[in-house]
Amino acid sequence: MPVRLDIKKKLSASSERVKSVDIHPSESWALSALYSGNVMIWDYESGTCAKSFEVSELPIRCAKFIARKHWFVAASDDMRLRVYNYNTMEKIYDVDQAHNDYIRNVEVHPSLPYVVSTSDDMTVKLWDYDSPSGMMECIQFYEGHSHYVMQAKFNPKDTNTFASASLDRTIKVWGLNSPTPHYTLDGHERGVNCIDYYPSGDKPYLLSGADDQTVKVWDYQTKSVVHSLDGHSHNVCAVLFHPKLPIIASASEDGTVRVWQSSTYRPETTLNYGMERAWALAATGSANKLAIGYDEGTVVIELGSDEPVVSMDASGKVVLAKNNEIQTASLRGMAEKNQVADGERLPIIPRDLGSCELYPTTLKHNCNGRFISVCGDGEFIIYTSQALRNKAFGSALDFVWSGSETGDYAIRESISRIKVFKNFKESHTIKPATASAEGLFGGRLVGVKGSDNSVLFYDWDSGAFIRKIDVCPTEVYWSDGGNLVLLACKDGAYVLSFDAATTASNIAMGNSSPEEGVDGSFDLLYEIPDTVTSGKWVGDCFIFCNSKGRLNYSVGGKIQTLVHLETSSGGTTQHSILGYMAKEDRVFLVDKSLNIISYQIMLSVLQYQTAVMRGDFETANQILPSVPESEYTSIARFLESQGFKEEALAVTMDIDHKFDLAIELNQVETAHGLMSEIPEEDLDSTDTMAKWKKISDVALKLNDFDLCESASLASDDFPGLLLMYSATGNLEGIQSLAEKAAAGGKTNVAFVSYLLSGQVEKCAELLIESKRLPEAAFFSRTYLPSRVEEIVGLWKDDLKNTSESAAESLAVPSKDGEYFPDFDIALQVEKMFMGQRDATSATGIPATDYLTAKDDLDLNLIELIKTRNAATAPPPAEEKAVDETPVPVQSVEESGEPMEEESELTEQQAMIAAEEAARKEEEEEAARRAAVLSAKQEEEARIAAEIAAKEEEARVAAELAAKEVEKAEDDAMNDDDFGDDW
Repeated sequence: MPVRLDIKKKLSASSERVKSVDIHPSESWALSALYSGNVMIWDYESGTCAKSFEVSELPIRCAKFIARKHWFVAASDDMRLRVYNYNTMEKIYDVDQAHNDYIRNVEVHPSLPYVVSTSDDMTVKLWDYDSPSGMMECIQFYEGHSHYVMQAKFNPKDTNTFASASLDRTIKVWGLNSPTPHYTLDGHERGVNCIDYYPSGDKPYLLSGADDQTVKVWDYQTKSVVHSLDGHSHNVCAVLFHPKLPIIASASEDGTVRVWQSSTYRPETTLNYGMERAWALAATGSANKLAIGYDEGTVVIELGSDEPVVSMDASGKVVLAKNNEIQTASLRGMAEKNQVADGERLPIIPRDLGSCELYPTTLKHNCNGRFISVCGDGEFIIYTSQALRNKAFGSALDFVWSGSETGDYAIRESISRIKVFKNFKESHTIKPATASAEGLFGGRLVGVKGSDNSVLFYDWDSGAFIRKIDVCPTEVYWSDGGNLVLLACKDGAYVLSFDAATTASNIAMGNSSPEEGVDGSFDLLYEIPDTVTSGKWVGDCFIFCNSKGRLNYSVGGKIQTLVHLETSSGGTTQHSILGYMAKEDRVFLVDKSLNIISYQIMLSVLQYQTAVMRGDFETANQILPSVPESEYTSIARFLESQGFKEEALAVTMDIDHKFDLAIELNQVETAHGLMSEIPEEDLDSTDTMAKWKKISDVALKLNDFDLCESASLASDDFPGLLLMYSATGNLEGIQSLAEKAAAGGKTNVAFVSYLLSGQVEKCAELLIESKRLPEAAFFSRTYLPSRVEEIVGLWKDDLKNTSESAAESLAVPSKDGEYFPDFDIALQVEKMFMGQRDATSATGIPATDYLTAKDDLDLNLIELIKTRNAATAPPPAEEKAVDETPVPVQSVEESGEPMEEESELTEQQAMIAAEEAARKEEEEEAARRAAVLSAKQEEEARIAAEIAAKEEEARVAAELAAKEVEKAEDDAMNDDDFGDDW
């Protein structure tokens, strides 16, 4: 029967003539050797050039991957062999004069570090690329052909032998250690261009293609021709047995590639891509790909589906197909017995069940695992799963099992007819209400894929129409209970509930409409915005692989990612879900090379999450004790994702997770208590400090200042402490913080804390210690004028290291008083400030004084003192006319006033005399001041003249000093944490 493989073009890359192609066994790469002397590596998944190598100026006739070394070897018409690392693009070997004529072919040994080369010099050579000398050495020389040797191939059944094809019309078989051939196959009428061995060990077959336009199949044990394949109209340039598919491919100079069935030798198809002559073929056992080299480029095609043909029943028994061979293995206890970690390949040893009469494209267990169906070539065969005994067979486009009954199945006989079988006997026929039935789905109902992008469901027993759903699924997945169904489409999936009782009742009552079906049979529950490539229901939870290589599960529409699986170079998934074993809490997956891996997924966890999604916390709490404590944290994270943070806090066993939840819930005391569980060696870690900072932030938000302070102290959160102490008016805290911050090197916080607490001397010392001498000088001029002389002196000494002239240009009060106006008054202000600070040092200024004291912040103390001094000075005395007329002295008797009045008059005269004396004294003082002022003004005029002359000279020096001071300050900034925020 025909194989009927769908053929899809994966790559079509135009280039110069391609004389050789090869496919990488694990990457999605095709290697092309070009007649122009270049070697190209194409990515057939993305359709792009992955790498390009300019190897030679002459044609490259052959190039092959050495995948285990990440190399490729190339043979060119300059008689050289070159080896490159295709990752680093480094040339590893360059063998000059490897042959005496053009090198036609190279073949890589499947396990040993050997390469065989054939040449027009009629010889074959064996090369060792891992020789002790570190060179690529020729270790054997083979002679015997009488014409060009076109190709060599190793025997996969016995890798110590290989065959060679020559234009002398013969095929010779050699041993690695013998320079003479074991035997010769002679049967072609013209030169033999190409050969290939049958990939499996069950048939001793050799394939050859020649210039006589034929392809011959040889039995190398009997040395006879088994079959001759005709059909090409020109020389046959390449032949191969596909290592994965039961086909033979041949390429010819007539521009066609012919595909034949390897068991019946029946022609399957002929490919012609219009790219002139076909020169080379290549395939790999890990994929259904075929690479073809043409005159005008490279083509890679995919033959059929590369999905693994394998099935697993509920007990863990696996049945798989390798070509026509059917094998079985048991996965029960495999992971635990061999202590295989999640994601590692299980060391299964399959047992042969026998050979199938057709080439399997799908294989599926029935609902209880007693039978398996094998489909392919337009036929189906039902076997017993234990002994591979034939139970039933027939022709069908599609085959599906019932989801409940052992012997019930359905077949798609044609695009308009579905046949249903009950207990392996034909029961009834369904004619779908669609123009064309394009596919068939099994399970709780019979699903028919319509041509109008819909799926129609029918009852197994009666064939009654249930419902039409307007989506186009690639697969339909029913839950074990039959109450849930997932329709997997290309861009998403839809989960629906199925009401079996209502449906059965309506069918029994005849309420099923041929057009509308049964109302209320399906309800949409939710959508999954992901591409489901394979899946399995476990209860109400759906486990699936998506197209991006992630193993996920969905509970109530919420998707959780379990693991990221390996993907192809194009980013697509390589795995399919086989099944789930509840007793072992494991899901099993298989890749395209039939390697099986597993991951643990606790059934109790899935049940708990399902109950939570339903909002049934009573059931969830009953299930929780059956969940291992090791899974509590994963459950807590699930609860957190659903918004149940308080429940997650009660469940989680992870301290960090519990801490984060407590912080989110503002349970600061719980978080504070968890800090005591931190190991001693982690107390000073960055993570611990960050936790303390989170506690302090939450405590501050909750107005718990005591906890905020203790957390900030524990985490050395000096900025936070500064904010809190300054906001709460905590003078002792500010003073303590200043010392701690200074000791901890946090000079910004220390400076602000010293300044807020009035410790200006320490502010100045901090600036000096931090080498911020310019800032210290200006700070002292404002707050500490008594130390200006000293600090400017330090500044001068430091600046001399950079510029003498800049240092000399700095002014000091003792020598350049004119540059320090009101300096004496500033000293008085400093004394006043110090006196007030000392008076309030014990208690500070009460907060109650703020309303009256806040205005003092805007006072200009120097101007205030100057104003007060001017106000206390007495005004100049006015001249009064003195009456020199003598006053007659009267006696008491004459005045007629008592003695007391005379005494009072005498006192008044004494007071007037005293005031007169004081006035004269003030006048003298005013005159003295005027004289001093006049002298001072004259001196100032003289000094102003000197200054005017000196300013021009100082301007240039000042500019230079400013630049060098800036440089010195930049250098000093590297030694402390003063920055732009200072």
